[in-house]
Amino acid sequence: MSAECMTQPGKGQQQGDFYRPPLRLYIKVKGGALKAMSSTGGVWVLVEHRDEKLEDGSLELVGHGREVAGKTGQELSAVIFGEIPGELVTQLARHGASRVLCIRHPAAPERSVEIDTQLLAAAIEQHSPDMVLSLESITGADIARRLAARLGTGLVTACDRLDVGEDNLLAAVKPIYGSKASATIICPTSRPQMATVNPDAIDLKTPDTTASAEVVVLPVDIDLEDPGTKAVDLLRGDPRLVALVEAEIVVAGGIGLGSRENWKLVEELADAIGGSVAATRRAVDDEWITSDRQVGLTGKTVRPKLYIACGISGAIQHTMGMKDAKAIIAINTDREAPIFKMADVGVIGDVLKVLPVLTAKLREALKDKPGPGADAVFEALSNP
Repeated sequence: MSAECMTQPGKGQQQGDFYRPPLRLYIKVKGGALKAMSSTGGVWVLVEHRDEKLEDGSLELVGHGREVAGKTGQELSAVIFGEIPGELVTQLARHGASRVLCIRHPAAPERSVEIDTQLLAAAIEQHSPDMVLSLESITGADIARRLAARLGTGLVTACDRLDVGEDNLLAAVKPIYGSKASATIICPTSRPQMATVNPDAIDLKTPDTTASAEVVVLPVDIDLEDPGTKAVDLLRGDPRLVALVEAEIVVAGGIGLGSRENWKLVEELADAIGGSVAATRRAVDDEWITSDRQVGLTGKTVRPKLYIACGISGAIQHTMGMKDAKAIIAINTDREAPIFKMADVGVIGDVLKVLPVLTAKLREALKDKPGPGADAVFEALSNP
């Protein structure tokens, strides 16, 4: 496999006495080791659902996929495994799905990433969609990588936006160099074209309340390979330790907390509101928390609905990893701290005094709400 790269000029930035154009890489993935599959068209979006609820980001991806399908004159299909409640079909239809494809195996095997990949690969080989899209979630990312390897096609991961380029090719746009630049990647020869999209990178489109979708069962009768693993139980994890990239609420602590002993204040707030705990590099370096919780250029990039920055000054090393949060609350004693320039709500005060009061108020306000989310927190904060 080889690739061509070129830059495209755009609106630049004036810095001092020189002009620096922005960096935008356009990468064309050529054939070679990739397998060329004929395509009969259509855009497929893999939809995740659990406990009769769609996973966060699913409707946003369907809506974005609808835009891509419309530009190429193709139909958008939402793809699920097994049964799907009628209410979810309605939601998918209103956000852009023309069809809902239910992949089923006669033996109804136990669900696993390995089994799902085999079934989806067989369905794709039978029906030849032009594009296959999924979320860059734990499950979606896992299936997408396995699927691309099994089909021998290209995959662009962790995209922020999808578009259509020349020859109606999928143009997948993803951040690179710590989000300081972007790359647009196309795969002109192999099919299906595949991409995963970061959860919360795209906005939810206005639903069409008059739309409907056809439900189509895709029977996949293949001899399944032994996955080699078996799920024995499903354990609900501590919400404070939910994967940062999937968390709806992130409570992050920085060096302003002063010591490892004070770190419990961050954990207590996260526990009260069902948030996931994160940290700056300084907090990780001082061993207050493990490195998998670090947000920033050398850590994770997150886009939660709510990000609470506790004792964080706002150095660019950290803010590059959380600047796209939908809402930011910052707590710091320094009114000149850079974090306040990007915060929607700023609290100027001692984080060691503010956090216990804030935690107690929110814990009381949310005590009767199971699994409170960002919307419940916003409502509680709006009521003095």
